[in-house]
Amino acid sequence: MTFRRASFGLAAVVVLWAGFLLLPLMVPGYDWVRQTVSEIGQHGSPMRGPFATMLCVFAACLLVFAWALRDVARKFGASTAVAYVTGFMAISSVGVGIFAYPHPLHGDFGLSEIVGYQAPWVLALTWRRVKQVRGLVTFSWLMAVIVWCAILANLSALDFTGWLWHLERPVYGIVQRSLFFTWSVWLAGTSLALMNHRNVADAREPASLAATD
Repeated sequence: MTFRRASFGLAAVVVLWAGFLLLPLMVPGYDWVRQTVSEIGQHGSPMRGPFATMLCVFAACLLVFAWALRDVARKFGASTAVAYVTGFMAISSVGVGIFAYPHPLHGDFGLSEIVGYQAPWVLALTWRRVKQVRGLVTFSWLMAVIVWCAILANLSALDFTGWLWHLERPVYGIVQRSLFFTWSVWLAGTSLALMNHRNVADAREPASLAATD
């Protein structure tokens, strides 16, 4: 059922933050205020394996949720773009987990997450004419603005000579987590909104749309 698949968005958030909060406790000397989440599972860390596993489980949950988004979009005759943008985040997350820091591909997959972070405004833009989810569209517009503010704050790490990086460096762990947190709020909120929508429980993929998508 689409309802059950929609719940995997909330499950993904639980998995992600359980990992972010619990795994650092088993990394000696880890400072969540100053250090990035990648350093939890970096080469040489005792939590490298669990961290990669956590991200893979998160990605699996996210793919199931993206499947639900696609089905709901088809149910309402809206664009399915948000499903694919959300699903792309799963690919990025797996790459971040498998290619542990400081592997060169780790940073590439990390930057590719910017695509997945666009899901809030993609949903808001492409579902804006769907009257059944007006509240979700408004929520997504709001979260899109907040997510982009967090993205801009995180991009300071690309310029180690800039004033913003020098300002954020002592608390960059918090700055980075602010981006994960805001996107997680959108993910959890969207998951709950779809689970509570009266039409989602019985949503089925229209055969005519499935053939032409």
